[in-house]
Amino acid sequence: MKSIITYCCLLLVSIMTAQVCIAQSGYHLSGHFPIASTGWWDYITVDAASNKLYVSHGTQVNILDKNTGDSLGVIPNTKGVHGIALVHGLGKGYISNGGSNNVTVFNLSNNQVIGQIATGENPDAIFYDGYSKKIITCNGRSKDLSMIDPAADKVVGTIAVGGKPETAVSDGKGKIFVNIEDKSEIVVIDIKKMAVIAHWPIAPGESPTGLVIDVHTNRLFAGCEKRLMVVDANNGKIVADLPIGDGCDGVVFDPALHYICTSNGSGTMTVIKELSKDKYEVVENVPTKRGARTSCVDEATHTIYMPTANFEPMQPGEKGRPKMIAGSFQVLKIVHE
Repeated sequence: MKSIITYCCLLLVSIMTAQVCIAQSGYHLSGHFPIASTGWWDYITVDAASNKLYVSHGTQVNILDKNTGDSLGVIPNTKGVHGIALVHGLGKGYISNGGSNNVTVFNLSNNQVIGQIATGENPDAIFYDGYSKKIITCNGRSKDLSMIDPAADKVVGTIAVGGKPETAVSDGKGKIFVNIEDKSEIVVIDIKKMAVIAHWPIAPGESPTGLVIDVHTNRLFAGCEKRLMVVDANNGKIVADLPIGDGCDGVVFDPALHYICTSNGSGTMTVIKELSKDKYEVVENVPTKRGARTSCVDEATHTIYMPTANFEPMQPGEKGRPKMIAGSFQVLKIVHE
């Protein structure tokens, strides 16, 4: 009887150990950087070259040391700020201001504002496409993209996309892929023609927000309501449909680790392993904090950063956003070990 009990205990330990090994991705929340300012937030950008974090918040962008969290500066007067894009070759940064329908241009060296560029209505996501050498904004209200020449700091084209563009990525070879949130589809743009060439439905995925691409496998990862859709960027075919946490607004991909991570506003980060170009599995849901719905990854250190805050408890029957506790804004630091 004793030997049977011993055997069962060893078997249980073995099973539990195996489960732990399978479940562990190596990510964990290591701490946070407090930021003494108020207001809501959206995107965050990391610049590994300068060790800086650019954090959109209220009507400003806070600049932090990515290692220590020390404040390195503030860029003010960015009404309805959403995102930040960097053009190192020109030494300039670009901030999308949804509340003023423009982009703020600033100097990367001293954070001084250079000027503003008028865009479409409510510019949201913003990024730099190295292939076309253009800054691209996703304009939610006018349902189009603004193409900005950063050398001249002026809009050189506008592309209608037929719905609300939430996020866009480039394959680095002449195509731009855009999440259309209200149509639950991905729009494909030929950057040379500056024209839409395809509309790809991504059902059962709904209301896509975050979007990233593995340029080596040509697979798109679209964060939707409680699921991540993996899409073949060659033809729009749905490759995989994986469960994720609630409230996803950001997706990052670490090409060295082959991990796709979704930042979920409900307080988790879903970690998905890319086993091959068409095979994926959910590894675990790493605890973060409520409200941490957008993210960026430092590919040099594999660290993931997420802005959030502390909130007052919701009252019974209360709807809408919870009330943010004043002075509690912060950036979470999630490390991989």
